Amino acid sequence: MNDDAIDADATDRMLLQRMSAGDRVALGVLYRSYHGRLCRFLSRLTRRPDVIEEVINDCLWIAWQKAGNFHGDSRVSTWLMGIAYRCGLKALRQHGDEPVEDDTLSEQRTPAHDLDDEDRELRDWLSKGLDHLSVDQRVVIELVYGVGHTLDDVAVIMQCPVGTVKARLFHARVKLRNVLPALAGDSPRHRENVP
Repeated sequence: MNDDAIDADATDRMLLQRMSAGDRVALGVLYRSYHGRLCRFLSRLTRRPDVIEEVINDCLWIAWQKAGNFHGDSRVSTWLMGIAYRCGLKALRQHGDEPVEDDTLSEQRTPAHDLDDEDRELRDWLSKGLDHLSVDQRVVIELVYGVGHTLDDVAVIMQCPVGTVKARLFHARVKLRNVLPALAGDSPRHRENVP
């Protein structure tokens, strides 16, 4: 863990301590700090923005209730992602993952700052590739590459052995290696480069 991650975790631990004493301001700070990350992570479980918001609220409500029970065995981010993952799975069992009419979620997955056309095209291409993966594979890819968790952290979050995480990551990479070139053939940029 680098110095920034250590500092962020120390801040998060302090916020949990304040939350356990009933400090609602600390909950607000934690909410704002994690909302974007949780939204992006949960968008790999479901495409439904209403379910994502519900899960984020459930996750942080549980964190509020259990803040005093956090033992520090992992980083706070690992603990919160684990809660979000389990709440997300529960929500999927309750609501399913029916497609939604509009695609406002893709705008929520990444910050809205100035993405040029090439960056937007790359993001969309990768998103289409990730859609070909199973939910567990998408979650592992997001946690490792999107959020930056270690394989050990992902195993804690998903409550499975590290070997299972490695297998999911391996199979996800293989599938992406096979799917992404075919998807690139559909992109306008790829067609322009063909002689």
